Amino acid sequence: MIREGEIAGRAVLLAGEPGTGKTAIAMGIAQSLGADTPFTSLAASEIYSLEMSKTEALTQAFRKSIALRIKEESEIICGEVVEIKIERSLSGTGDKIGSITLKTTDMETVYELGSKTINAIAKEKISAGDVITIDKANGKITRLGRSFSRSKDFDAVSGDVGSQTSSESQTKFVQCPEGELQQRKEVVHTVSLHDVDVINSRQQGFLALFAGDTGEIKPEVREQIDERIGEWKDNGKATVVPGVLFIDEAHMLDMECFSFLNRALETAMAPILILATNRGITRVRGTKYTSPHGIPVDFLDRLLIIPTDPYDMKEMRQILKVRCEEEDVDMTEEAMELLTTIAFNTSLRYAMNMIITSSLAARKRKSNTVGEEDVKKVYSLFADVKRSTKVLNEDAEEYLYSETKWSVCCGETDSLMSCPLKDRRQSILQHSK
Repeated sequence: MIREGEIAGRAVLLAGEPGTGKTAIAMGIAQSLGADTPFTSLAASEIYSLEMSKTEALTQAFRKSIALRIKEESEIICGEVVEIKIERSLSGTGDKIGSITLKTTDMETVYELGSKTINAIAKEKISAGDVITIDKANGKITRLGRSFSRSKDFDAVSGDVGSQTSSESQTKFVQCPEGELQQRKEVVHTVSLHDVDVINSRQQGFLALFAGDTGEIKPEVREQIDERIGEWKDNGKATVVPGVLFIDEAHMLDMECFSFLNRALETAMAPILILATNRGITRVRGTKYTSPHGIPVDFLDRLLIIPTDPYDMKEMRQILKVRCEEEDVDMTEEAMELLTTIAFNTSLRYAMNMIITSSLAARKRKSNTVGEEDVKKVYSLFADVKRSTKVLNEDAEEYLYSETKWSVCCGETDSLMSCPLKDRRQSILQHSK
């Protein structure tokens, strides 16, 4: 449905606690769409920049998520090379001249070559027996492979069977083209709307794509581009392909951004918007109003909310096993069982970080396999969030600027006179005056 553009202009919210696979789902969607369907991923904090406004950053992200397929017909010459003749001028300083003989199964023709085409032939190392295509518009030469009729040449050149196999493995053999040499071919170019905006907003043209920062683009430029795209759609020259825009940590957006997204989803060309957040009922950024997921209720009503549940023990074990294979770590069953238990009691991300550290601990004791003792050692060296919080609550006096110490000693039930830090607080207040 995404590839066909049937659900464009819709918004989806992935809501769940940290470590439940929200970003992984978005990345999986991106890989399943393929290269033709655009996918843009950004964190909500990326739009807060001094170089451009928030709405401009979101507009560029929207335009990057919409592709434009432009169809054009070009004339090409496709055939098998029979002979190449290249002659130099008598002085040796002039341009090279030459000719090339191409054939198909039905015809054979000689073409005169210019210096540019001769240089391209030398660069591509074109020789007799190669099947090539020549674009008449720009003179680009593409080598398709070696003709099957010249495959016996490899047998004659190769001295032994081993060299024959090596030569054939490096060379692609294709059939000699059929029909006429000159053909009309339909070429499809895929480009995002943002790339079109950049090209038309800069004086250097397409070189603006390599210039780095594009800055803000005038709305007049985008309006003219949209009008031209509308004409191309009516004439059948172009097709608009809506993609996916993924915004992670959506609770970092403010009211201005949500208002823009609310309006942008109603436009004619809008991609699929996927938001991800791990917040509950919290305050909307920049306001004093609370809302579910930190998103305004009016915009939340537009979203298709998909909850993500925590992984169970079996799923965590499978994820950790795959991660061990990716990091090339061999782990015993006892160690994997212990690591899965740690992941279930702490977090999956903490357990993933323990894989490589456990491997280093096993390597230190000169073992290629991670054992249960390695996992236990790493668990004792690196603290997770729960153990770190417990240490801070128990040993708060050992740390500077501890909010826990202040709240414990000076809570609502304790008066200022009974506080053990009374003298210190009074001296600070007097010093500040």
